[in-house]
Amino acid sequence: MQSHVRRRLSALVLVPLLALLVACASDDSTPSSSSSSSDADAHNDMDVSFATDMISHHAQAIEMADMAISMGADAAVVELANQIKDAQQPEIDTMSGWLEAWDEPVPDTSMGSMSGMDHGDMGGGMPGMMTAEDMQSLDDASGPEFDQLWLEMMTEHHEGAVEMAKTEVQDGENTDAKALAQTIIDAQEAEISTMEDLLGGSK
Repeated sequence: MQSHVRRRLSALVLVPLLALLVACASDDSTPSSSSSSSDADAHNDMDVSFATDMISHHAQAIEMADMAISMGADAAVVELANQIKDAQQPEIDTMSGWLEAWDEPVPDTSMGSMSGMDHGDMGGGMPGMMTAEDMQSLDDASGPEFDQLWLEMMTEHHEGAVEMAKTEVQDGENTDAKALAQTIIDAQEAEISTMEDLLGGSK
């Protein structure tokens, strides 16, 4: 009888002890989870500048891509323009999400806000950005002339984006932003090579 009582008392003592151990284990895991989240959100001024400027830079590339999709004479140019648009719009969405999470303003890339602006003066003169006059020259061109001008301008535009992305890889802090910058470098250097081949074939 006493043995039976002792077993029951032992069980009653063990249950709260086990509960306490589980609670302590949960508490111990919380800081590491919080630390991981904090590391993912870590960023510096370069990350903010990269996201802010690259959103505007991508927006102009998409504007140019839309022009080629509707005005390009060479099917290869139209295909490349679609490729650029499909890649860069999701990147704009991603970078906009970062800026919102960092409590930073997101650039307005709507056509109404972009039209008529001297794109070369945006963001302190971002490399590769076309001016309003450049964009008008492209809009005035047609046929093979349009294709050649578009390829020349988009090559310059991509070279500017690659330069910006390399700066982010070197000086940025946020791991996601640096990874996207490397993706931009790899993708746009490949597209530059494609455009150079197309330009060589058109001469």
